[in-house]
Amino acid sequence: MSLVKTTVYLSHETALALRHVAAVEGRSQAELIREAVENYTKRSLRPAPKGVGKYRSGEPDVARRAKDILSAAARRGRWR
Repeated sequence: MSLVKTTVYLSHETALALRHVAAVEGRSQAELIREAVENYTKRSLRPAPKGVGKYRSGEPDVARRAKDILSAAARRGRWR
């Protein structure tokens, strides 16, 4: 896994709480932050591209496969 360095500003209270949780769990603060951001971004809903659902494709199972189709398009970078 390749990591990119970034800076995050936290309130004093949040920084103390993070430090405490890291110590209690025996994990680094960076590890906790990475995990929290990863979980947040995975559950965040991305808006569907304009036009989705407006046209007929001729394929009867597109609605059932929509999530897979959009995920594949996102991986290819074709709908931003």
